[in-house]
Amino acid sequence: MTLAMTPELPVVTVTVGDLVAALGGELAGGGAAAAQTLIDRIGPLESATPSTIGFVSNPRYGAQLAASDAGCVIVAPAMVDAAVARGATIVTPDPYLYYARLTQWWALRLRPAQPGRIHASAVIDALAQVDATATVGPLVVIEAGARVGPGAVIGAHCFIGSCAQVGESSRLAAHVTVGERCRIGARAVIHSGVVIGADGFGFAPTPGRWEKIEQLGAVRIGDDVEIGANTCIDRGALDDTVIDNGVKLDNLIQIGHNVHIGEHSALAGCVGVAGSTTIGRHCTVGGAGMILGHLELADHVHISAASVVMRSIRKPGQYSGVFPIDENAAWEKNAATLRQLHSLRDRLRAVERQLADPERALAPNASEDNTTSSPTGDETA
Repeated sequence: MTLAMTPELPVVTVTVGDLVAALGGELAGGGAAAAQTLIDRIGPLESATPSTIGFVSNPRYGAQLAASDAGCVIVAPAMVDAAVARGATIVTPDPYLYYARLTQWWALRLRPAQPGRIHASAVIDALAQVDATATVGPLVVIEAGARVGPGAVIGAHCFIGSCAQVGESSRLAAHVTVGERCRIGARAVIHSGVVIGADGFGFAPTPGRWEKIEQLGAVRIGDDVEIGANTCIDRGALDDTVIDNGVKLDNLIQIGHNVHIGEHSALAGCVGVAGSTTIGRHCTVGGAGMILGHLELADHVHISAASVVMRSIRKPGQYSGVFPIDENAAWEKNAATLRQLHSLRDRLRAVERQLADPERALAPNASEDNTTSSPTGDETA
């Protein structure tokens, strides 16, 4: 393997044999020279060149595989015959996982570790602790009592508040704000514009105005967490907001105060989670999903994109609450029908009673609805 550095962009060149030695898998196809095939790019099949490595994880893409000029492809055993027919192939049980690990291997060579250094323009309080192996970029501010762990990278213009902590090998891109007393675990990746530890949305109503409730908690983030650009995580009102190990948050997400997100859950872009909600482990929320406050989602709950969660979900599974898109005229008709569902329900119940007991249905007051409503709006017969 060679690593050539240019002023514009570092370039990685590696043989297929070296990749197999580093990442595993079985090399097939391409004859004796397959192991010496040079690769300088990971790319999609349709735009691949003879020095590109690509992957196929779904048999539906067999036509693209056959037509691709990729120098090597990563496939599952079920597709090995089709892949070998066109050239060098790495066979692995899970091509998508192999691809993920390949990108990590590649990124380490594109972004080699930097020796610990502190830029001359950084402002670091004398009472802060910055490990000698950490890297602190230009115009960073680190306040008193803050701690930055070994191998951490703090990008330009970041702010680390008093008594905050950034764990070992965590990487903060430019313009990240970590509020006072907030803690980030090891190996986190925090993208630009993230704000950790802003005040939660807490106000007490009083005649004619709102009285601010001071937010006295903090934010605790576990190990191996990734947080996308411009996401905001509010500090707790009293206890801390908690993001457990392995959680992945996309861009433009709002996490309210005292939310607790369980291990290895993943939330897509523009999700909003209102305060004091608990999301279990291994959950997913699709893009623009909304979760109201003070709810609980069990482990392994999966919310479809653009759904609004208005009640606790205590059973694992896939949940959706999306009104399908349609032509506007058709959508307006359907919306008008939805507004009549309550009266249609009452009429249907009357018909059912008449069919079940015609004599009773014709008796005085038989048409009255004897259901009662609970204070929460749930109806019981």
